[in-house]
Amino acid sequence: MILSEEKLKQTGKKEHSPYPEKDDFFTAVSVDCVIFGLDQESLKVLLIKSDYPLYEGRWSLLGDLISPDEDLDQAADRVLFERTGLQNLFLQQVHCFGKADRHPSGRVISIAYYSLVNIEQIELLKRDHELHWHNINSVGELAFDHNKILNTCLTHLQQQIKTETIGFNLLPEKFSLRALQFLYESVLMVELDRRNFRKKVLSTGLLIDLKEMEANVRHRPAKLFKFNRQKYESSEIKNNFI
Repeated sequence: MILSEEKLKQTGKKEHSPYPEKDDFFTAVSVDCVIFGLDQESLKVLLIKSDYPLYEGRWSLLGDLISPDEDLDQAADRVLFERTGLQNLFLQQVHCFGKADRHPSGRVISIAYYSLVNIEQIELLKRDHELHWHNINSVGELAFDHNKILNTCLTHLQQQIKTETIGFNLLPEKFSLRALQFLYESVLMVELDRRNFRKKVLSTGLLIDLKEMEANVRHRPAKLFKFNRQKYESSEIKNNFI
């Protein structure tokens, strides 16, 4: 039952409103972008020096508050472009982080996005605040709760790469089984048995043997393969790759 205005005055109670009073509205929303990159050495993450006074000198993820007129995806694209100069990069929304005390300035809810790129195929056009690729195993203590965000996105990536072929986007059109195994070992952060790995991936039918060999390599030339995307789209293969 909704009390009348006169009754509310008598009881001292305030009628509940679905909208907060202007003075009570203190929550902000931000986006944080976790950009994973792979090179010939290891899996890395792109970090930037924090400009927040409390975390001066610490590394952090790429993020910012969203503008009142921005959609979440637009904000993530903007953050990435403003910090790195990169555009049209596929970003996947992963998780929402809303712990009440996660930000020293007040209640800030953050939406995390992630992407996986080939470091050698992209060029960072901006390097403000010492933008830098860090080995995933040596990021140290990040600003805010960014270690938690990073670990959550890494777990999501590791689960996704087992069932989806997102890793093939990092490889050239023609690749060796050695390169494919390195990709999965780097992302999953495990050592895979060479024989079992090759047996499993070849049994899926997702690789087309090109009957070609590597050229101009220091090691023994290996056979080259191509991803069979049409085969992957079949229900028998999808979600059962690694």
